[in-house]
Amino acid sequence: MSNDERSAPAPADEEEEPREDPAAIDLPGDALTESLLEALLFVAERPLGRRELATLTGASSETIDAPVSDLEVTLAGRGIRLLVDGDRVALATAPEAGLLIGRYVGREPTRLSAATLETLAIVAYRQPVTKAAIERVRGVDAEYAVRSLLHRRLVVELGRADAPGRPILYGTSVEFLERFGLVSLDDLPLLDAGVAERLATPEPPDATPDASAPGGELDPVPDPGPAGMP
Repeated sequence: MSNDERSAPAPADEEEEPREDPAAIDLPGDALTESLLEALLFVAERPLGRRELATLTGASSETIDAPVSDLEVTLAGRGIRLLVDGDRVALATAPEAGLLIGRYVGREPTRLSAATLETLAIVAYRQPVTKAAIERVRGVDAEYAVRSLLHRRLVVELGRADAPGRPILYGTSVEFLERFGLVSLDDLPLLDAGVAERLATPEPPDATPDASAPGGELDPVPDPGPAGMP
C-alpha cells in the first residue's frame, strides 16, 4: 500500500456516525405517560422522589403527581405494585407473590426478634421519632434494635430533631413497605385504643428510660416472612 493510500480519508459511508447528545433528547414533560413512568421506575435501582422524577422527565412538579397516582391505580391488582413512601415511589412485587419469589431466589429473609418488631412498630406508627422516644415507650434501651433495623434497611434516618443535642429522627423505608406487603403507610393496621393513646401521649422532656422496667408489651407489626421481593 502506498503512502497516498494510507493517508487517504475513509469513504463517506465508513465514517463514524455522530453520537446523539443526551441533552438534546426530547423529554416527555407534562405529557409523561404511565408506561414511560413505569419503565423509568423499573430500571431505577432505588426509590425516586417526585422532584427527581420531574427533573428526569421534564414534567412540572405540579403535574408529576397525576401519572404517579394513575400508575398506582393501574398496578393495584397486578404482580407489580407501586409503593409510595412519602415523597418517594418505587416498584415492587405484589406481597401475595412473596413465597413464590422466595422459592425462586432460594433464600428466606431473616426473621425479626420480638424486641426488634416492637421497636419497628413504634417507629412505623410514631415516625418521625427519636431513639429516646422509642425507649420511653418501651421502657428499655433500644440501641441494638434500632441498629438492627437500620442494618436491614427497614428504618432510615430522616434528619434531626429541633431539640437539645439534635437527636436523629427515624422513620420507616420503602423496604419496610415491601417487606410487610404495604402500598403506603396508610395501609398499616389500626391500633388498639390503649396502644394508640400510649404512642400519642407526649412524654416529659426530662424523662429517661429505666432499663430495669419491663415496659409492657406493645403489639408489633407482625413479621409476615417473605412478602414481595426479599
